[in-house]
Amino acid sequence: MNLPQDKKIILFDGVCNLCDSSIQFIIKHDKKDIFRFVALQSEIGLEIIKHIGIDTSKIDSILLYEPGKAYYYKAQAALKIAKELGGIYTAISWFSILPNFLTNTVYDYIAKNRYKWYGKKEACMIPTPELKAKFL
Repeated sequence: MNLPQDKKIILFDGVCNLCDSSIQFIIKHDKKDIFRFVALQSEIGLEIIKHIGIDTSKIDSILLYEPGKAYYYKAQAALKIAKELGGIYTAISWFSILPNFLTNTVYDYIAKNRYKWYGKKEACMIPTPELKAKFL
């Protein structure tokens, strides 16, 4: 698997409207060009999940993978991403001092209801030519 070692990879639910909006937000605020993106449902997304040994029945919305170093999922992934965006978004990462079971309970509630609240697409987003380099 040929992944950029100097980028952090966000794996996301490619058919979720909330996830898509979140990815667009991250792209807009990723001033240091830290992140690359891949849909969980894509071939490379499935390869990464298999490589790091994630049980896909437990993860269906977001995963932050730092090749060769670590991976984070659920609330921990969201909080790490917020921290990397810097600025005002760093304040969101302060929630990481709370126990995982608390932050993941809130995360799981949102994840469980995301299709009902925000809808679902028939297919994964196709990035524009300008954004194509940010997607694996």
